[in-house]
Amino acid sequence: MSTKEVTQIRMPRHVAIIMDGNGRWAEQRDKRRTAGHKAGAEAVRKAVTFARQKGIESLTLFAFSSENWQRPEQEVSVLMELFFSVLQREVKKLHKHDVKFCIIGDISAFSPRLQERIKIAEELTANNRSLTLNIAANYGGRWDLTQAAQRLAKRCESGDLRAADITENMLAEQLCLAGQPTPDLLIRTGGEQRISNFLLWQLAYAELYFSKVLWPDFDEQEFAVAIADFSCRERRFGMTSAQLQQAILATDVTTGD
Repeated sequence: MSTKEVTQIRMPRHVAIIMDGNGRWAEQRDKRRTAGHKAGAEAVRKAVTFARQKGIESLTLFAFSSENWQRPEQEVSVLMELFFSVLQREVKKLHKHDVKFCIIGDISAFSPRLQERIKIAEELTANNRSLTLNIAANYGGRWDLTQAAQRLAKRCESGDLRAADITENMLAEQLCLAGQPTPDLLIRTGGEQRISNFLLWQLAYAELYFSKVLWPDFDEQEFAVAIADFSCRERRFGMTSAQLQQAILATDVTTGD
């Protein structure tokens, strides 16, 4: 399927991607793993361009998990430096194309220099609307839920909130992606079939798509294939197929379609 044909099918509002396979991509070419991360940065650029052109509202990319600190020190160091240089190089381009840049995760572990660069990028692009690009860095789904629970617990301690009054919506409002559409589609590249502590709450009803393509080779065409697969799925959200069809018909009547 061509990328042009994708405009004719149902598009997800929010796509999340686990960008897996950079190291293996490099090893297959007898290169250092860090070369794969640099090649992966180009794939990020392609994915952002595709998402913006196709009208996707939010794109969330898993760049560095809270578990990735366990990787070899040199690899982590290169990743941090690459993150800094890409931010410095790309943020003006993001702003030019009306892309809002956000970091989700605990950035307190990053160097002051990197934290300052993140702050500059987020402030510059804060009012952009074409696409929200979320980069999950030092992020973990369990951490996200924990920090949300801690915020609500503080309100309970202060007497501002009763534990019995806490709702799902209140908890969701404390999570990193609050205020954005819930992810409709999760893509994981590299052949693995797990979500690896990524967006544990937010992916509750997301469609999952696993690609064998290593992340540096995940281009616009591969993205289009994933979207086409998503478009063919029936998303029932707990309903039966008959109930879903009735709901769709009722919506069509209401909107006049």
